[in-house]
Amino acid sequence: MSIQSKHFLNDPETLVVDSLQGLCTLNPQLALDKENKVVYIASQDRSKVALICGGGSGHEPAHAGFVGDGILSAAVCGSIFASPNSSQVRRGIDLVENEKGTVIIVKNYTGDILNFGLAKEQYAAQHPDKADRVKFVIVGDDVAVGKTQGKIVGRRGLAGTVLVYKIAGALAKRGASLDEVYNIAQWVASRVGTIGVGLEHCHVPGTAAGESHLGPAEIEIGMGIHNEPGHRRLSPVPPLKDLLPQLVDFLTVTTDSERSFLPFKNDGSDRVVLLVNNLGGVSELELAGIVGEARRALEAKNVKIERVIAGTFMTSLNMPGFSITTLLLPAASEAGQSVPDSSLILSLLDEPANTPGWKWSSGTVPPAADQIASGAKRQASAVPQEDLVSLRAEDAQAFNAAVERACNALIAAEPEITRMDNIAGDGDCGLTLKAGASAVLKGVQEGRISGTDVVRSVIAIAQVAEEQMGGTSGALYSIFFSALAQGLQAHHAGSQTLTPALWSAALSSALSKLYTYTRARPPSRTLVDPLATFIEALAAVQGAEVAAAAAKAGEAALKTRDLEAKAGRSAYVEGDRLKQERVPDPGAWGVKVILEGLLG
Repeated sequence: MSIQSKHFLNDPETLVVDSLQGLCTLNPQLALDKENKVVYIASQDRSKVALICGGGSGHEPAHAGFVGDGILSAAVCGSIFASPNSSQVRRGIDLVENEKGTVIIVKNYTGDILNFGLAKEQYAAQHPDKADRVKFVIVGDDVAVGKTQGKIVGRRGLAGTVLVYKIAGALAKRGASLDEVYNIAQWVASRVGTIGVGLEHCHVPGTAAGESHLGPAEIEIGMGIHNEPGHRRLSPVPPLKDLLPQLVDFLTVTTDSERSFLPFKNDGSDRVVLLVNNLGGVSELELAGIVGEARRALEAKNVKIERVIAGTFMTSLNMPGFSITTLLLPAASEAGQSVPDSSLILSLLDEPANTPGWKWSSGTVPPAADQIASGAKRQASAVPQEDLVSLRAEDAQAFNAAVERACNALIAAEPEITRMDNIAGDGDCGLTLKAGASAVLKGVQEGRISGTDVVRSVIAIAQVAEEQMGGTSGALYSIFFSALAQGLQAHHAGSQTLTPALWSAALSSALSKLYTYTRARPPSRTLVDPLATFIEALAAVQGAEVAAAAAKAGEAALKTRDLEAKAGRSAYVEGDRLKQERVPDPGAWGVKVILEGLLG
């Protein structure tokens, strides 16, 4: 997998400031000290504890995206993946000066600890009367780095840091004391664990385009958020149902002396908050699937999930990866003065926050998997046998074999059709046709599609196109095959066996019906070009020369590479690019593959 090295920016040198200015445009409650790259609440309530965080940029929305009412008072930003210097941090401390004190929260990286720590000590030296009013919290939630390997530097700070921000910030908003805010931040930091996984590393704007770090079939578990290598690589890429249990094991294990970081009991009494975090390049579609599998993996361990939060919280620029974090809530046996009540933690987590970085969450326990609402399974409408004309292929076994060949040919052609569609369309044509072909193949194997009952088989194919293919192609194929079933019954004239002439007449009527639902007419650079060519050539000889008609259809499909797009997916693609690439229409090519497969 190649690294995405293109970016939208003015200049790599100004990217961080440009981004912070855009954030302040988005959130009018914020102000920006441009010189020091400090984002802060413009009208802070100085009767309450302030929270400061920061670090290198490139992890957005962390850190500046969490500045606002209910979470952070200020964020001090460095260059991409580089800690801000102590002077910047000192400016941040000054900007949030208040009556109760300030808690500084940093991720466990050497540069952040040194620069934020130096600023804290400088402030204390210059304000001895306020030396005890600035507290320091370090978050190290990574569970990928073993205890021996990290015995000096400790665990890296990852997305679990965001939960520390949120809970401590909500408590500060309630008016809690400095010690109360500090203590809950420390406690939460001690109970979060995070494990990340990526398909590839990220690219830092302004640097040379890097080589791929991972093979096309590899993923890396335990990657850091600064392109640090992970704990191990897996190949091939496992499905989520196999991957997530492995990640959950990293979080919950207590028998591995190297990675037993959190005091899970693993006896059915453990309760957690689950945070699923996008590391920058994962689609929302995939992320929701990850949420579902993470939930199943935790429940398989008898871990009760009290809250689920998902979204983009702490990224590594455009890294195609995600992390999962568990916050282990206190058990009843842990009740004591130094341990916060779980109801307090959950209420602080649930409180709304007026910041663009914090994502919506339900504030409730997720419903049990078997309680998630789903509509009643749609029953296929039963077609009474007596209502359909029974027509048999001249050679039922040859019919079945031809359909199987066509399906296998489409499945084999998927990569090439996808390649064409990535240039001439939206990239899904190959997979759509493959899905339809696979379902039809299954129908043949199960006997639902057979040359012994062609009309019912054609209707079954129409249903497959509707239900398994979807989109424009699915609708067109379903209309065509539904119309073909009508044509076969309308033109059978008492015959019980299909003849070439009957096939030709039925195909012609199906094409006419299809034309009532699409404006595409040959030549249009669509699937209609080879389809119409085949049907019209067949009609000219009353179905007698199928091979010749299919050859003409193949020529029509190939000619689409030189046609101007008038309809279909290619109509939205810039015309000069189509002329330059000279790729045939993917849908037309699919028809060519089907016809050639039927002939064998």
